[in-house]
Amino acid sequence: MRYGLATIAALGALTLPLPALAHPHIFAEARLEIVAGDDGNIAELQNVWRFDEVFSSSVLLDFDKNTNLKLDPSELAALGETMRKSLADFHYFTTITLNGANMPINKPDVIHVSLKDNQLLVLFSVKPQKPVPLKGRLTFGIYDPSLYTSIDFPTDSDLVLKGASFSKCQHKVVRPDPDEVISQNSSTLTDAFFNDPTGTDMTKLFATRLEVTC
Repeated sequence: MRYGLATIAALGALTLPLPALAHPHIFAEARLEIVAGDDGNIAELQNVWRFDEVFSSSVLLDFDKNTNLKLDPSELAALGETMRKSLADFHYFTTITLNGANMPINKPDVIHVSLKDNQLLVLFSVKPQKPVPLKGRLTFGIYDPSLYTSIDFPTDSDLVLKGASFSKCQHKVVRPDPDEVISQNSSTLTDAFFNDPTGTDMTKLFATRLEVTC
């Protein structure tokens, strides 16, 4: 049986089953800041994820080893390290493309986790494995290829460009219409995709992204 990707990543020991029908079971609001260096390359992507209260409560139950109904610093550190290791196989839900080609990223040094107002808050930065110059068409986004986790940007201002090197670039936030995506890709969005979305990379077509042209 296949398990929920984000559940494995965030909880480690919990094993909530993922049904055959792909739809979100975990919800998070995100903020993504794309930072450009003075050398004209992408320096890093800074992520902030805030998870829903139900999922956050499950995390609390699983990682509260001393059962004091809160996550102590050592427990938060253990949770962050669990996520850092587990999400590596899924590129931390982070996508960078340059002229249509996927750009791999490095593992973050640390994932910082806190629990505020009964919601799990996750902060971390990732860097490209090789230089990604601000030339041509770039896209940036966060999505779970399994569709188990819904990661949403509440407003367009939650996708941010930082750095003087972006001054000559144009950018726009793209929020795809699912009906249009399905209509335009009917020949490739097969029943196999909907039953096993992890077997394809088509889920990125539905994900909100920031497009940058330099």
